[in-house]
Amino acid sequence: MHIERVDTRVVDVSLPTPIGTAIHSITSVGCVLVDVRTSDGAVGQGYCFTINGERIDAFEAMVRGLADAHVVGRGATETSGMWAAAWSALNPTGHKGVTIGAMSALDVACWDAVGKNLDMPLHRLWGSCRVTIPTYASSGLWLTQSIDELVEEAQSFVDRGFRAMKIRLGSPKPVDDVARVQAVREAIGPDIALHADANQKFDPKTAIRLGRLLEPFDLVWFEEPVVTHDRVGSADVRAALDVPIATGETEYTRYGIRDLVEARAADLLMPDLQRMGGYSEFRVAAAYAATHDIAISTHIFTEHSLALAGAVPGCVSVEHMDWFAPLFVEELELTQHGHLAIPDRPGAGFTFDDARIASMGC
Repeated sequence: MHIERVDTRVVDVSLPTPIGTAIHSITSVGCVLVDVRTSDGAVGQGYCFTINGERIDAFEAMVRGLADAHVVGRGATETSGMWAAAWSALNPTGHKGVTIGAMSALDVACWDAVGKNLDMPLHRLWGSCRVTIPTYASSGLWLTQSIDELVEEAQSFVDRGFRAMKIRLGSPKPVDDVARVQAVREAIGPDIALHADANQKFDPKTAIRLGRLLEPFDLVWFEEPVVTHDRVGSADVRAALDVPIATGETEYTRYGIRDLVEARAADLLMPDLQRMGGYSEFRVAAAYAATHDIAISTHIFTEHSLALAGAVPGCVSVEHMDWFAPLFVEELELTQHGHLAIPDRPGAGFTFDDARIASMGC
């Protein structure tokens, strides 16, 4: 089985309502959809994205360039060889940003093709460790919402069966963030897990001050309290607070994860499938985290991250983000215990909905 060609499509997926974090204003996600077509008829699929579709053409050009040079004509099971060849070729360009995002889309698609050819789910191919994984609702509780809106949405998540959710922080005054967290905690009660994400908003001293004010609300974690490259600052926040510090979604490949671990900057790591460089490199990074007994929780890419969650023992949760749901035929399955079922379908378990994508103007 060899790869005959790689096709790409660009589509802009609009969000139902514009949203805001401490550093982003988001109305859509622009995606490069990748179809890896093999000689036996299997089609592996992956994608990469940018917020609001910014610079998406650069991502598509990088995908096509890497595909022509390092993917087309090779055996579909040569995932490690393709990844290593692309990594070496990118040395003059750099191993962060567009280059790694393009590698991720291709790597996920190639692995998906392997699983489909073998008629085997990827998590079973890699060695299954579970069939469900805890999740938390992350498609809401935005910084742009009022307290009344937060309370209403938090209750709706509980009504839908979620047992955990995440609220965004980053108000100009710490007291306002405290009020927002308090209102949500009171609305959902003590038995629903609550995470908080500052989206890199604060300097270390402000993050420590806010973290201490939030300690009465039993947060699962305080996410990205400081800018991602301030590893010393993140380590200082971690040392000062009892609440666990989660970070890592904006780090690239195993080397970014290594730097966080060595800086003692996180209690929990949040690798992002696109920034890791796909399934191949994500599994390397997860193995490195395991050698230091640090748990991971996958960042967005909910559908495609489930295969990893089913085969990585140190994965404690998957972020439930509905941004990309319109791309797929299959739907995520939330169990009665607030977990996500890991699909037992071949490959990654999800396929692009061509009819719906066509209606988006792709």
